[in-house]
Amino acid sequence: MDAPKIPPHSVLIASARKTVKIELEAVAALSDRIDESFARACEIILKSTGRVVVIGMGKSGHVGRKIAATLASTGTTAMFVHPAEASHGDIGMIAANDVVLALSNSGSTEEILGLLPILKRKAVPLISLTGNPRSELALAADANLDGEVYEEACPLGLAPTSSTTAALVLGDALAMALLEARGFTREDFAFSHPGGNLGRRLLVRVRDVMHQGDELPQVKQGTALTAALIEMSGKGFGLTTVTNSEGALVGVFSDGDLRRALDAGVDIHNTLVDQVMSESYHFINSTSLAAEAARKMQETSVYVLIVSDSPGELSGLIKMHDLMRSNVV
Repeated sequence: MDAPKIPPHSVLIASARKTVKIELEAVAALSDRIDESFARACEIILKSTGRVVVIGMGKSGHVGRKIAATLASTGTTAMFVHPAEASHGDIGMIAANDVVLALSNSGSTEEILGLLPILKRKAVPLISLTGNPRSELALAADANLDGEVYEEACPLGLAPTSSTTAALVLGDALAMALLEARGFTREDFAFSHPGGNLGRRLLVRVRDVMHQGDELPQVKQGTALTAALIEMSGKGFGLTTVTNSEGALVGVFSDGDLRRALDAGVDIHNTLVDQVMSESYHFINSTSLAAEAARKMQETSVYVLIVSDSPGELSGLIKMHDLMRSNVV
């Protein structure tokens, strides 16, 4: 086969834009077809005590795998079973308390239709996602998600394009409706994604990365400023905390306070730290999310926060570097 003649860039760009336009129109048309049948599908899944078992052949199978993964990560236990494998034993993986979500653009996929008698015998609820709401599969289902499209983006009308996009969007719509119905939270989502950046952002607490104990720069009220400077430089936080005789936090002396003292002509050799410290400071609770500490640092341009769980309590310190090292930011 001879190498194809490369068309002008304008032709390639026009083709791509046409594809996007056709698929956008297909997705936009879905909105009016999300109806009582969609709500019924949600009710079936929410009442189920089992899993959503997604099945589909070919491109529908690829979309089905993604839908199953999205459901599973957003609070709805789900798995994918290949319908051809199901007819050779894997249907035993489907229990009576499960729900089957079957994808077929035509609604007449033989491998799926062949499973219907067994699913009916097991009394497994069936939800279909089809491009033909009058098809055998759609009519046999307890609820049908209507993914009909009027035009594939493929100029030959053969490759599934608009139809697979529509199916993917309907699957996302189903997952999001279920997520909201279950009251699924950001923290719930993080527990499904503990290994990624999102999981770290949503699961890591300030207490998990803060410095405490002997690591903390700390001086008492009445300490000479020169001694406070030694403590500050030795611990590497760019500040030192100041506590009273009972150990309660009364202030912070930072690099900024030092600059202001020098600008004011303060004699650092004859000054006590509590004469030039700041009595107000930025702090955060140890149970707060580390991501909240990062947000507060960015908003205030202060990159070391006092960790305090009650007034006057010094629980620890947290630096932006700690958050970066933990991949929170």
